[in-house]
Amino acid sequence: MSRRQSVEVPIFSDETLDRPLNGTLKIIQKRKGYRYSIDAILLTHFCRLREDDQVIDLGTGHAIIPVLLAAKGLASRIIGVEIQEELLNMARRNIAINRMEDRITLIHRDVRDLPTCLERSSFEVAVTNPPYRGIQKGRLNPDPQKAAARHEIHGSLRDMAQAAAVLLRPKGRFYVVYPASRTVDMLLTLRESGLEPKQLQVVHSRAGERARLVMAEAIKGGRREVKILTPLFVYDRGGQYTKDMEKVYTTLGGQNDF
Repeated sequence: MSRRQSVEVPIFSDETLDRPLNGTLKIIQKRKGYRYSIDAILLTHFCRLREDDQVIDLGTGHAIIPVLLAAKGLASRIIGVEIQEELLNMARRNIAINRMEDRITLIHRDVRDLPTCLERSSFEVAVTNPPYRGIQKGRLNPDPQKAAARHEIHGSLRDMAQAAAVLLRPKGRFYVVYPASRTVDMLLTLRESGLEPKQLQVVHSRAGERARLVMAEAIKGGRREVKILTPLFVYDRGGQYTKDMEKVYTTLGGQNDF
């Protein structure tokens, strides 16, 4: 996919302009509010896309996942859904600054309302990087963006999975990243929503440490059989990215400057 020149969009004093993938993309985000993490990078790489796929990102934030997916040159249409207006404004600018308006569309809605406003069984792929904590779990961050990103204020994994189960075509694929400590919760939620887990990959910061994250691919109406992939280690003993992690960034289109 050839790179197109970016356009100028307003960047405010409380925001930064970051350049993931060695400057091939530009991402506007808050200096002190919600900022994307390595979770989004890993999840994007984990997704299997085809050129004609229709993709929906549930809880898109400032659209980091749609932008990364579009940069891979796959999927014919990507829709990002976000309820927070301030994040949606950043998402619009991120799409514009990367000249991806023809590939990505944004919807300002609560994910829980989607089954009533979008056509059922109209997507091949749904993806989500959901909040990891219940509202009663831990102290809520005073920053509303961080609080909503970390806690299930505007929707839980169950809400995302249930929306995806309605919107995906039969055999459609659902991708999610979640804390490894909540793997059982994740698997139960997926199965109860009609999304059968088919592939799992755990992510460790380093060899010898407990798994930090788990990524899952689930299939709408899939058979009950799951493949456990080789674990992914982010750092080697010297604190540098492992070869597998370097491959993640290379596959996405650039070297890491995260």
